[in-house]
Amino acid sequence: MEEVEYTRVESNSYTDNLIGTLLAIFGNVLVSISLSIQKYSHVTLAGAKDPRSFYRTKTWWCGLLLTVLGEGANFTSYSFAPLSLIAPLNAVAVITSAILGLIFLREKSKPKEFLKRYMLSFLGCILTVGGTYLFVTFGPNSHAKLNAENIVKQLVGWPVLLYFLLEIIAFCLLLYFYKRRRANYLVIILLLGALLASVTVITVKAVSGMVVLSITGSMQFTYPIFYIMLVVMVASVVFQATFLSQACQLYDSSLIASINYILSTCFAILGGAIFYLEFYQEDILHICLFLLGCCACFLGVFLITRNRKKVKAFEPYVTMDMVQGVPTIHDRGWGADTSGSFTYGALVNNDLVAPGAPATLPLDQEKPGPGLNTAPYRSTDMKSN
Repeated sequence: MEEVEYTRVESNSYTDNLIGTLLAIFGNVLVSISLSIQKYSHVTLAGAKDPRSFYRTKTWWCGLLLTVLGEGANFTSYSFAPLSLIAPLNAVAVITSAILGLIFLREKSKPKEFLKRYMLSFLGCILTVGGTYLFVTFGPNSHAKLNAENIVKQLVGWPVLLYFLLEIIAFCLLLYFYKRRRANYLVIILLLGALLASVTVITVKAVSGMVVLSITGSMQFTYPIFYIMLVVMVASVVFQATFLSQACQLYDSSLIASINYILSTCFAILGGAIFYLEFYQEDILHICLFLLGCCACFLGVFLITRNRKKVKAFEPYVTMDMVQGVPTIHDRGWGADTSGSFTYGALVNNDLVAPGAPATLPLDQEKPGPGLNTAPYRSTDMKSN
């Protein structure tokens, strides 16, 4: 019991949990709003034939500022509340994105048709809100203070060392099948990201806690463990983003969002339980209700993301403007646009601009010489030539 006593230095649990929960909710909402604003900036430029770069618009910079504020709030929340309580709150971002998508959706449809199409989203939001209430109410009530000495003592404990050893073995096996055996299955790629996400949240909580303690007067920057955790945190975030990017190139983004949320949250809760002993002396009933709330969130997020529109494959053909001789790319099956501009086949989840809205081709085109063939031709014809 001596080891437990020096690692379980508890603080005012209710106040800290409330602050951490509110910060996490606020941060996730801000991040969702910021992404919607930035997407609105991109789509507006595309639809208005605006030649400016996206980073020259005020809306894009406003979205970037909100992203920084939201991620800062998320980072700070880990120092106040248990890791197992903060990680599932990423579902708030999914709910906010779904609501913003419905607000900015420009469709004229009857109420029955609208309700039929978005019934799964409504049901998913209800399940996610109910699950959030359950795991926030019955989640861990206390957690250890994150000073450098406690972190070092936890790192050298056999449960944490065994946990990291198993993670390394699992990661190496998955990486072998992914790289050497070309097993590009979505579950394998996202499991690699989830294993890294477990390390990320553990280090984020450690770094965030030490930063807050240093600001309040207990300096932690003089301990080497702070910089070790900082380096591991940055490295794990970079590699995790790499695997998610590779998954997005192979699979649908909506499916990735739901499965990644489920796997990352599970490994984050497991990491918090082992490294920070967050479920130590918790009541069995509270743990079961907490897990029930998490499962409800998993199902809700899956239903919300499952209802998103699929991205239509872009199969272009090219025409030449009969007046200016400017090549125009069209999606297969749409009418030819002879305005002399590049046309998007589809934007991901584009609800703000009608399909086929043109954006200026960012190339200077020379006028054709006499006798140039202006008849439409397919991209397959280009290959044959």
